[in-house]
Amino acid sequence: MGVLEKISEIEAEMARTQRNKATAHHLGLLKARLAKLRRELLTPKSGGGGPGEGFDVAKTGDARIGFVGFPSVGKSTLLTNLAGVYSEVAAYEFTTLTTVPGVIRYKGAKVQLLDLPGIIEGAKDGKGRGRQVIAVARTCSLIFIVLDVLKPLHHKRLIEHELEGFGIRLNKDPPNIGFRKKEKGGINLTSTVTQSLMDADMVKAILAEYKIHNADVTLRMDASEDDLIDTIEGNRVYMPCIYVLNKIDQISIEELDIIYKVPHCVPISAHHKWNFDDLLEKMWTYLRLVRIYTKPKGQLPDYESPVVLHSGHQTVEDLCNQLHKSIMKDFKNALVWGSSVKHNPQKVGKDHFLNDEDVVQIIKKV
Repeated sequence: MGVLEKISEIEAEMARTQRNKATAHHLGLLKARLAKLRRELLTPKSGGGGPGEGFDVAKTGDARIGFVGFPSVGKSTLLTNLAGVYSEVAAYEFTTLTTVPGVIRYKGAKVQLLDLPGIIEGAKDGKGRGRQVIAVARTCSLIFIVLDVLKPLHHKRLIEHELEGFGIRLNKDPPNIGFRKKEKGGINLTSTVTQSLMDADMVKAILAEYKIHNADVTLRMDASEDDLIDTIEGNRVYMPCIYVLNKIDQISIEELDIIYKVPHCVPISAHHKWNFDDLLEKMWTYLRLVRIYTKPKGQLPDYESPVVLHSGHQTVEDLCNQLHKSIMKDFKNALVWGSSVKHNPQKVGKDHFLNDEDVVQIIKKV
């Protein structure tokens, strides 16, 4: 019996099991088993077969955005009109067969856009080129899920299901669960919050499914079995996502008003280039990039080409390492102008946190 048959068997069993207190334990075990089988699908055990046709694209720029969607929803048209890169467009499905890259400059940052081939239902089980498409999607900083405005909800649910199957979690934070394997001492479970979904037996059963019998588990949130499985697997990617609803030229104004209220959504028309500014603005918010302007001594700051740092990695040390690895050896301190300091300029050390659009002058040891 192959992995796919096992997966479909477990999914069928989960579908026909009613969820209540008596079956919660059993469902948790099934979920853990399913996650293990999915991982097997992603990383096949045998190393046979030569290298296939190159699918991934070299990473350039400060951030990377992948366009994911079903065939013929307008991904290529959107890329062509945003980046001026020609990706073949036709009225039939599966026009794009490999990854087509494009680059746009926005607010001083270089953003790489990837037009990925259309994925089909069952991509996570290896249908179509789904596995490669989603493997490239895992390397992106932000995902645009492009949907046809006339059939959005059905498609949205299917794509989310495919991406979840590949360990990509959209618009979610990593679960606040501490997990540490140890040599002996059994399972030690502590929870700082009241748990409504899991008890100690269920945690032990899920860990036993992974053949883990000695571990410290700290639940700092009301966690579900999915959160625990994600923490144990440890290969999940948490990334922001924007739902791009294309072809709004085919609906009425009233419908458009309703669509605007959906969270993480931007309605556009790729063909007529409507509402692109709103899409780019939302893209910038979700990427959470920090622009730092450098200032050579005795000169004006260079406002043309900022150094772009990622949110969370925005200290003066990160800035120095981005400029050149050798700077930190001679680093003395830095002068900063901007919203991250109280006085302009202010002397700071290497651990100072920088804000967007700060101006920095690095002073070296003499």
